[in-house]
Amino acid sequence: MWVMLALMAWPLIEIGLFVEIGSVLGLWGTLGEVVLTMVLGLAVLRSQGERAQANLRATMQGIGTPGVPLAHEALILFAGVLLMLPGFLTDALGLLLLLPPVRSLAIARLKTRVVVQGYNMHQPRRADEDGPGTVIEGDFLEVDPKSPPPRGNSGWTKP
Repeated sequence: MWVMLALMAWPLIEIGLFVEIGSVLGLWGTLGEVVLTMVLGLAVLRSQGERAQANLRATMQGIGTPGVPLAHEALILFAGVLLMLPGFLTDALGLLLLLPPVRSLAIARLKTRVVVQGYNMHQPRRADEDGPGTVIEGDFLEVDPKSPPPRGNSGWTKP
């Protein structure tokens, strides 16, 4: 219920902030701030996105351990998205999430509400590790590739 109220209040708060801050900064100042934070958000997404991909790849290969570092990177990416959205409240939240102590506090808060399931990464097994496997005996007929097999009347071919 409170999520629904927050989602309904969010645009109203943003509109109110645009009106109040726009009256202080003026049109061009307000538009400049919106464009500047969009560019900042894009830069954060680009730099952190590449870093997050590299860390995730290393984690999947068993080199690193996920968890808190991955959560920090996810919150930084979320901060970049918030900065790209037009609005002063989203910009403030995005800038706050760029601060490591705020991210740590958010992660600690999320840990109490989120249940994380464990995972186990297995290396793919080679075929020769399991022994010879199951042997199925059978007969075969070697077909000469130079002579095509005789065509029968299948209904689809002309006799």
